Amino acid sequence: MDFSAFHQTHRPAYIRWAHTYLSNRADAEEAVDAAFELLLKAWTVVLSSENPAGYAWRVLRNSTIDVGRARGRRPALLDAAAFEVVALREAVDPIGQLEETLNLFQAIRQLPERQMDVMVLLYLHGYTITQVADEMGITPAGVRSTARHAKRRLRHTLGLDVTDKEEGRADDVAH
Repeated sequence: MDFSAFHQTHRPAYIRWAHTYLSNRADAEEAVDAAFELLLKAWTVVLSSENPAGYAWRVLRNSTIDVGRARGRRPALLDAAAFEVVALREAVDPIGQLEETLNLFQAIRQLPERQMDVMVLLYLHGYTITQVADEMGITPAGVRSTARHAKRRLRHTLGLDVTDKEEGRADDVAH
């Protein structure tokens, strides 16, 4: 794949993800631009890797973390997003819903990197399984499996453990 085509295809999703992580558009653009600079310099290495999209995702993730650290901030991932969920706007008990939402987002922050990224792209940004697979360089089956494991871990963390039979139904409904 040509670098400019890769850049054009992936930059919008990278900006959205980095913005979610950094809570600042300018910082997100800086992180993404830095990632693409690194990718351009190593483009032949990227293309010769087993998984160019996965390689690029790791470069993006590291670049975003580096920008956050350079600003002396802890990752803002999901802090602002917790206040923007539809459920909060439509809640009968907004304070109770806010507490639940903040607990959920805190639990998402504790997920392993891949699980957190999949959940953010699927549920916060509304990407399809195929889109997440394309951005992160994993298979659609890998996205589904990762999301299933993340949901199981979130249920456990939030004290919402369900039986395997109920979990299968919940996963079927989600995607």
